[in-house]
Amino acid sequence: MAGLYDAALYRFDQPVPSFWEAVSGGGEARALRPLAGDVETEVAVIGGGYTGLSAALHLVRDHGLSCAVLEAGHIGWGASGRNGGIVGLNCTKRTIRGLEETYGEAETRAFLNSQVEAVDLVAGLIAEHGIAAEAVGDAEFGVSHDRKGFEALTQLCDGYGKYGIGATLYTQASFAREFYDAREQHGALKVHCGFAINPLRLVQGLAHAAAAAGARLFPRSAVLEWRREAGGHMLVTRTGTVRAKRVIVAVNGFLDEGLHFGLAGRFLPVISNILVTEPLSPDLRAAHNWRTLCPMWSTRTLLFYYRMLPDGRFLFGARGDTSGRAEDGARMRGWMERRLAEVFPHWAGVKTEHFWRGLICMTRNRVPALGLLDGDESVSFAMGYHGNGVNSAVWAGRALARALALGKDGWAAIPAIYRGGAPRFPFPELRRLYLAGAFLYYRATDR
Repeated sequence: MAGLYDAALYRFDQPVPSFWEAVSGGGEARALRPLAGDVETEVAVIGGGYTGLSAALHLVRDHGLSCAVLEAGHIGWGASGRNGGIVGLNCTKRTIRGLEETYGEAETRAFLNSQVEAVDLVAGLIAEHGIAAEAVGDAEFGVSHDRKGFEALTQLCDGYGKYGIGATLYTQASFAREFYDAREQHGALKVHCGFAINPLRLVQGLAHAAAAAGARLFPRSAVLEWRREAGGHMLVTRTGTVRAKRVIVAVNGFLDEGLHFGLAGRFLPVISNILVTEPLSPDLRAAHNWRTLCPMWSTRTLLFYYRMLPDGRFLFGARGDTSGRAEDGARMRGWMERRLAEVFPHWAGVKTEHFWRGLICMTRNRVPALGLLDGDESVSFAMGYHGNGVNSAVWAGRALARALALGKDGWAAIPAIYRGGAPRFPFPELRRLYLAGAFLYYRATDR
């Protein structure tokens, strides 16, 4: 495995010690068997997360194409099964004004519309397939950590309004009355498009739906070798092979860059860390006037994301580590516990019962990438959701399925902001150093 971080982050044979695994691990998806022997299919998907499973479901169900999914861990091992469960907009690190300057208003509108469509798609799949995803909330909030952050939220509100996306600004006082009161709360933006889920339940439900439609799912089947052959591709695992006419790469932050030369140096995996507390009593929640199950994110550049879970536990996430080593993860946990107590001082004595890490995926141009690998019409990919992949990845999987089935018309239907390969990073072997420098700068200035 040619990963950017310490091997501790790539132990595909070990379950993640997440809260989601503790309450939702096992089940039908965990009972699936690895690939055994030789398989032929029209489309092979590398990666059994939201993107890959959505692609498989829509390829088989909507377009009648056979499909086999190869996942290195168990279904739900990767980011799809361990994220914060936030379904919302903004899978880019560009501002709306920045998107307009680069791509124009028409493509910016198409991109934002696709994000709203992606939220609706997830809600629709949950309802259609009876997925017990524990959906709660009816919006997402951006919370300003200082006055400058509120100015940024005001600009975002104006941008959303321009493109018909409902959003409401709250002053510090009104937000404190209606949602919660704490330090680093200087007003907020409510985006009327979003909700929160149990992410592992969603990926398990998508796996069930894809398998029921006829897709073949093979967990614990990492691709060790990829060969181009006459008429297609040969993917080799430890226990079998898959011959396919076409391949979809849908691995996001856990990409093995040695798998294909066309993928190397194009993506930046970033470690995201999450802790979950013990259940908070009604009195503790009332101490900060907490009144919502909607998910939240802060305006810090090194953002916090957080939400109250249905059982009263508090989920708190942050970026920061650049090594992936276990000891650095322990230090990150301690730092997050201290920051949680600083932001929510009435919860300073609350115990954290779960802590885990995973990888989000970013691109050099700070937008997602959906395209053909080096112009090869038989190899497509979708990656780079910038920490907002729950709905974006599900949408991207469906978009790839349509593109493979419909050809040029399918690709043309994807907004231009997504289309094409992510540009390579200069001196890609230095990506971790770039990231470490950025984190040092942001921690010094993000006050």
